[in-house]
Amino acid sequence: MREPRLYIIVRPIIKVLFKFLYRPVIVGVDNIPLDGRVILAGNHTNNLDCILLISSTKRVIHFLAKDELMVGMKRIIFKNMGIIPVNRRIHDKKALSSGIDVLNSDRVIGIFPEGTINKTNDIIMPFKIGAVKMANVTDSKIVPFVIVGNYKIFGNNLRIEFLKPIYVDDNLGNGNERLMNIISDKLWKEK
Repeated sequence: MREPRLYIIVRPIIKVLFKFLYRPVIVGVDNIPLDGRVILAGNHTNNLDCILLISSTKRVIHFLAKDELMVGMKRIIFKNMGIIPVNRRIHDKKALSSGIDVLNSDRVIGIFPEGTINKTNDIIMPFKIGAVKMANVTDSKIVPFVIVGNYKIFGNNLRIEFLKPIYVDDNLGNGNERLMNIISDKLWKEK
């Protein structure tokens, strides 16, 4: 499996511009393994979360993202960025299978288990099971992350923290709840 060309080309530009404009604080990046299969899973606060993740690690991240992004000219761009489209209207087995293929190639999956940007007053929305399912099937680590702060140009309160990696076992419900609690607890501490 080849790395997506457009991702490789634009990542340095994205990284410099993003860090200049938003000045994120990045903590715990050493919790992301330098090689091997890993899932980055965390809260979803803004459409720019993916760019924040891209700016945080040298690893290429294949994001699971809504299939509505894969229309028109956007399709060409997102496909060449390594996006795995997800049909959120069904249990999308094709997206799950594609994510498993990426992990079995010792690559990185980025996923927001809430399934959409959290626009509620709750600290976090219930997690969908995809992240722990892929981790279980491929024996991958999950590196939880939390994003706090605002995407304000030249602001100084945007922060992402990568937490210690976890493994999940065959009890996917418990694994999903554990992942959600780790992220939720960290977010409560950040308030």
